[in-house]
Amino acid sequence: MNAAVARVNALRSLRPVASRVQPSTLPQVARSFSASARRSYDYIEVSEPRPGVGQITLNRPKALNALCSPLIAELNTALHAFQASPTVSAIVLTGSERAFAAGADIKEMAPLTFSEAYTTSFIESWSDLTTSLKKPLIAAVSGHALGGGCELALMADILYCTPTANFGQPEIRLGTIPGAGGSQRLTRAVGKSKAMELVLTGKSFSGEEAERWGVAARLFPSYDALMEGALKTAETIAGYSRVAVQAAKEVVNKSQDLPLRDGVEYERRVFHGLFGSQDQKIGMKAFAEKKKAEWSNQ
Repeated sequence: MNAAVARVNALRSLRPVASRVQPSTLPQVARSFSASARRSYDYIEVSEPRPGVGQITLNRPKALNALCSPLIAELNTALHAFQASPTVSAIVLTGSERAFAAGADIKEMAPLTFSEAYTTSFIESWSDLTTSLKKPLIAAVSGHALGGGCELALMADILYCTPTANFGQPEIRLGTIPGAGGSQRLTRAVGKSKAMELVLTGKSFSGEEAERWGVAARLFPSYDALMEGALKTAETIAGYSRVAVQAAKEVVNKSQDLPLRDGVEYERRVFHGLFGSQDQKIGMKAFAEKKKAEWSNQ
């Protein structure tokens, strides 16, 4: 009898332990992330087409992917999810063969008053792409990329396009000016005189001109070739240390903000800082031993 009572008491004492072990937290985290990655969007499509690569496709075909506020909100949500993802290291942003994004949604903007635009910080959320995203973003542009669409493409770290790409800042024709960085980023890309001509006349420029002027890094003959090239580059980047990739993006972007001397000093400090990373040791050891580096991302 005493032995039976002892066994029952022993089993009771184990119940709290079992209750803690059964709902393991690790699978719940994985399920939560997977659900977030697969969430339903109205204006974009999200996928992971290659190892380490996330892809966001603007999907508002009837409006040629015009950039309304709900679309930008979804885009920022997807980018934040990829930023937090342990499986994604580089991101490709694209539209359709016909249109990357034909511009901001004019119907949404037209009735705004100054006070409404000013007090609600209209289109300020577009800047989230450049402030919160630490992973490399590649824009793959085919067809129209006008107004806000051109500005969105210019926010990317790398821009690829086809000859049919049609870039431009035509806001002057609507009685306004670029409002999401077009006058600033375009000037840095092509110089003051060329940017002034484009902004003041509303003229568009082709994919071939974009590549020739340095706006685009590469020109691809077709949409299929464009997507293959963008995904291949993203996959290559994803194969490197995330620590080194983030540092590389950071120092190149600083070149747009700092004078040359200050930029070189900033680069050197980040370079020195990477000697405290595990991946610097792994990479140099693998090189010396003629082996492929197995990155820890630490």
